[in-house]
Amino acid sequence: MMDAVDHYSTRPTVAIIGGGFTGAVVAAHLARDRAMDGWQIAVFEPRERLGCGLAYDTAEPAHRVNVPAARMSIDPDDPDHFMRWLEFRGEPRDDPEALARDGHLYPARQLFGRYVAEAIAPFLEHGRIAHHRERVIAVERQGAAWAVRGDGGTLSRADVLVVATTHPAPEAPAGIGAVLAGHPRYVPDSTEPDALDRIRSGDRVLIIGTGLTSADVFATLRRRGHKGPITAFSRRGLRSRGHADRAQDPYGDFVSRPWRSAAELLSQVRRTILDAEAEGFTWHAVLDALRAQGGEIWRNLPMTERRRLVRHVRPFWDVHRFRVAPQIDAVVSAGLRDGDIRVLAGSIAHIARVGKNVAVTFRRRRAGGTEEGEFDAVVITTGPAHRSILQSQSWLESLGAAGYLRPDTVGLGLACSETSRALDSEGREVDDLFVAGPLARGTFGELMGLPQVNDHAIFVAAQIAALAQARRVHRGARPHSAAAPAG
Repeated sequence: MMDAVDHYSTRPTVAIIGGGFTGAVVAAHLARDRAMDGWQIAVFEPRERLGCGLAYDTAEPAHRVNVPAARMSIDPDDPDHFMRWLEFRGEPRDDPEALARDGHLYPARQLFGRYVAEAIAPFLEHGRIAHHRERVIAVERQGAAWAVRGDGGTLSRADVLVVATTHPAPEAPAGIGAVLAGHPRYVPDSTEPDALDRIRSGDRVLIIGTGLTSADVFATLRRRGHKGPITAFSRRGLRSRGHADRAQDPYGDFVSRPWRSAAELLSQVRRTILDAEAEGFTWHAVLDALRAQGGEIWRNLPMTERRRLVRHVRPFWDVHRFRVAPQIDAVVSAGLRDGDIRVLAGSIAHIARVGKNVAVTFRRRRAGGTEEGEFDAVVITTGPAHRSILQSQSWLESLGAAGYLRPDTVGLGLACSETSRALDSEGREVDDLFVAGPLARGTFGELMGLPQVNDHAIFVAAQIAALAQARRVHRGARPHSAAAPAG
């Protein structure tokens, strides 16, 4: 049981765990909604600023937004909102590479973090939102409410709880972490601040994982003057693609006919790409249409077909859907052309420490046979370990053990309903527990691109506001009173 209360509000409270982009947008829209008048909105986020999260809380200049700035407004009714913010502040300054050859701006990600943080700042200044700069260490059900404890001692009583936490950390392939633990140049999570500082300029680097994060590592190392060879490795050897060299409207209709088979959907995508190319479009336009229609496509597919897509198609989808900024793509393409960056496909047959070095035997996927290599540094960029979501944080694990949370059935995050309420161990909606952001992908499908995450956060805020309004009507608008959580 938890100790006595340190801080709690007698007002009805929404507690949002995670104050990155998703949590900040949920909080901001709740703060604007008149149905939430009289409610406290509390956000637990250890970072100094709300709205930045893992993606945008970075000072690394090589980390750029991977879609044009003109498509990154947080106001769905004002698509130029971010561009005006940049112009008003004279940004991006001291960054001549921000303007790509295609005429679009791809500023450093930290600028977008500032933009979101400034949008939520007035609500903090006026006390509409409370920011607890703490990590959540425990959550308990106490009667009709939740008790949320932060590592700084705050204990908040919440009538509604929102899980808006970040992705789990990457997970090294089996056995690699045990072999390399303690190695001075082993980087198990490249997204940690200063994680790459331990890599020297001439080191031979092995990157395990070839998606977006590996591209960030390429660009960061080269910007810092790293000259050593880099080998990137994954099971399929697929790397994130770049953007089209010209603007194109989305091409293709994948929802007029509700697809019930993953194989038939994939065949239609291939046919549509051929049709698009015949009309002068590229595959980018088709994938953009798929992304925009992704939620409806996903809902139409039976669960078995969703699992089939995740198991067999997701790696190919990810590298085409999540494209790298042109500036980063140029770094990677130049390295591949010059031979100082290699991308391999296959599996690791053997890995061992040999003095200060790491010896690896690769089993090649396409060419067959094996290849041996020796490296000075190893970086893991395999992506979030979604199947271990409940084990990633103690409070998630305890809510899972108590039956309030469970993983979704496709291995992308947490199980939730079409209203984004968590599904308990029996498959029932938990009325006052919501899942916001990419961890709800198992239900909503396309929830990784910023526009989709933004729309989903607004949707979750609307669901909470409707719940608050319903409770107000049920209580006859009587003043809310609540006892403190029991010790």
